[in-house]
Amino acid sequence: MSKREELIEKYAADLKDKCGVTPNMDLLTKVTIGCGPAVYNQDASTIAGSQKSELDTVKNNFLIKKLGLKDSPELDTAIDEALEKYGKSNKHKYRAVVYYLLTVHFKKESVYK
Repeated sequence: MSKREELIEKYAADLKDKCGVTPNMDLLTKVTIGCGPAVYNQDASTIAGSQKSELDTVKNNFLIKKLGLKDSPELDTAIDEALEKYGKSNKHKYRAVVYYLLTVHFKKESVYK
């Protein structure tokens, strides 16, 4: 099993166990690949949910640039909901898992086709 496959399995387990979501493995794989080399870097692979700059990065680089959404308060609300679903007390919120939750929330799976 490759390192990427191991990470995808870990992300799938987090989605099931911590978020109560049964992931679409094809979509999860594509979201993980879309994160690029960040998934292999311990710091870049996680999201610091309490840092405003980190949340701005998620909003600007992922929701607006990648998913093509317009900036609005709804984006911040969706990020908060995704982090809440993942568990605010969970210190290790994987970027790929949060991006997966946001992709599904906004019904933007077509971006990864």
